[in-house]
Amino acid sequence: MKVILDAFGGDNAPVETIKGAAMAVQEYGVTVLLTGDEEIIKRVAKEQGVTLSGIEIVHAPTVIPVCAESTSITKEYADSSLAVGLKLLVEGKGDAFVTAGSSGALVVGATLIVKRIKGIKRAGFAPVIPCVGGNGKYMLMDSGANIDCRPEMLMQFGIMGSAYMNKIMGISNPKIGLINVGVEESKGGELQLGAYELLKKAPVNFTGNVEPRELPFGACDVAVCDGFSGNIVLKLTEGVAKAFTTQIKGIFMQNFKTKLAALAVKNGMKNFKKQMDYTEHGGAALLGIAKPTIKAHGSSNAKAFKNAIRQAASFAQLDVIGEIEKGLQEIKNSAQETVK
Repeated sequence: MKVILDAFGGDNAPVETIKGAAMAVQEYGVTVLLTGDEEIIKRVAKEQGVTLSGIEIVHAPTVIPVCAESTSITKEYADSSLAVGLKLLVEGKGDAFVTAGSSGALVVGATLIVKRIKGIKRAGFAPVIPCVGGNGKYMLMDSGANIDCRPEMLMQFGIMGSAYMNKIMGISNPKIGLINVGVEESKGGELQLGAYELLKKAPVNFTGNVEPRELPFGACDVAVCDGFSGNIVLKLTEGVAKAFTTQIKGIFMQNFKTKLAALAVKNGMKNFKKQMDYTEHGGAALLGIAKPTIKAHGSSNAKAFKNAIRQAASFAQLDVIGEIEKGLQEIKNSAQETVK
């Protein structure tokens, strides 16, 4: 299994990407192909004392800035570490691709260079978020790739999310929920009403509308929405989790008695912190692209890159894309039967 890693994507590149690649090679037995300035990669690896055994390098002289126009990935930044990595992926030089670089450039580059799965209207970011109920986690899709969506796109998000959560997370018959302002079937605007009707007929376990306040309690395994709503849900969740942990820490540090209480629940708090730590989960799958693609957090460290590589390898090994194609074919067959 060979995973392509954009060595210069993210705030901490290339030091943390190189370290993460070496950790993944050692722990998971994968081969990692780094894209980026070869001279810099070798120099940094030597300075950090990181072995490049099991790591290949493909030279890419430039890096696409986060603030650059997304479409520049196929123009002035066609030789960037991100663009070169995507080209290697479509050429079959690797089984999956990971980057912590520009989200916009990744969506545009993956769509134009690698292409979407046949029949998929739009690719979407699909982070898996921890929760306290259900299966302990849920997927949020789309979390920011598509600000404006059509009902058919949300239906396809449900199909793709179901396949991923079943194959990668091991959840049997994942529950698909449509994020809405109420649970009643009549709630929402044209987008939600249209998506509801399509999801009811889709080959997934659709459980109806779900209010955002129920997501942390495991109301569904895949929460479907447009990218604008999803990005708000994601960022609010991150903010609330950070505020909560800060508040709890403040309570335990008030005096001697509270500090003793903190010792009593130390292990529980440590487990909670680990559960909420994004570095443990890797990154967000960009579902809808014809080859396995993972977007790591921009501030990823070596541990996060290591886990993103593991995630990408599993994505490829378990044939999630094949499952998505199967679901699309079922819808196509159903539509043909209806016409007859």
